[in-house]
This record gives sequence, C-alpha cells and structure tokens, in this order.
Amino acid sequence: MRQRFHGRIAGVGSTTGVRVVVGRWDRTPWGPFSDAMVALPSGHRLLLAPTERVAEFIASTYTFDEVRVEAFETTGPAGAWSVRADSLELDLDVGGRTPLGRLLGLVPDPVATSPAFCAAVDPVARVVMRGVRTRGSAGHGRREWYGATDHHAVTAIRGRLEGRDLGALAPVHPAPDFGFSSTPRRPSVTSVVTTVEVP
Repeated sequence: MRQRFHGRIAGVGSTTGVRVVVGRWDRTPWGPFSDAMVALPSGHRLLLAPTERVAEFIASTYTFDEVRVEAFETTGPAGAWSVRADSLELDLDVGGRTPLGRLLGLVPDPVATSPAFCAAVDPVARVVMRGVRTRGSAGHGRREWYGATDHHAVTAIRGRLEGRDLGALAPVHPAPDFGFSSTPRRPSVTSVVTTVEVP
C-alpha cells in the first residue's frame, strides 16, 4: 500500500548546534498536520508529533531516541513560518526561490512527484546535494520516494527548545541522520510529495 503526503519540509541548523526539520503537511491520509524532527548537539534525536497515530507512523519510518506527542501547529504565510509546540518555538524567515527551485519548476508536478522519476534522479541528487536521496528503504521494510517541486532559502530563525534559545541560523551540519536521506546542508524549505510504501 502506498500513502502520499503533500507539503513542505523546512530544514535548519542553529549556532547552538541544534538542527530542526519541520514537516508542514497540507494533504495526508489523516488530514493536515505538522511535526518536527530535532537533533541535539549530543546526537540525541527527538520527534515531536501532534497525535499518537502520526508519531507511530513517523517513528516506524525514521530513527529517533525519543518521541513526544504534544500540541503542535505551524502557521503563517509561505515567507514566515511560526512553529509552536510544547517543547519548541521556532520562527522561520523564508526567502526567494533558489537556482534549484527554478530548475525544479521546469518539471511538471505529476512527473516530478512520481516514484519512477524520483528513482531516476536519485543518482543526480546524491551528487548535487550531498546526503540528499530521493528514494530509499525506510524502517520496517518500507520504501520511500521524495518528489521535490520547489526550493526556497531560509534566511533567518528565532526560537527556543525547551526554553533555551536556539541562537542564529547556521548550516544543517552534521547531518541529523533521521533516515536514509538528509535535509540539504543549506537551510531551506522544499515543497515535496512524499510517497511511502508500507508492506
């Protein structure tokens, strides 16, 4: 069975060493929701999810040391995200389309988001954006494809994790290592359709 998730993924680093990947999902099998994957400087990987169902699905697909189910909401226009959860407050300033975003815009969405196309461009994605994969094996025998349709730079962040200031924007480095693919090192927002095949 294949399930599709339509939305945007923001990946940012901070000067305190905390790296955050926020999923802002508009269309999913369970309706709209947001979640965050957080990597601490120690390497501890934390999932923040809005419901037990979402938490179970994500934790079965990626790797975490800790999972928390808590109130979670992402609001604001495309250029200014406001992420609010019990453990995390994060504001993102999103800038213009990157050269990659302009290139992605040349491919029709139905083609760009198809698993066959994702598989075909995976070797290129590995070279162009180190650590990024567009297909691979997820947890528990699942397979996954990332179909990107747009890409924008994140220009600034402000936020707190468990009450501690995150500091300023920094590259997403080292890679958070939540799964087979990593968010780009350059802080950014990627519009994407994620297809997950569950055995």
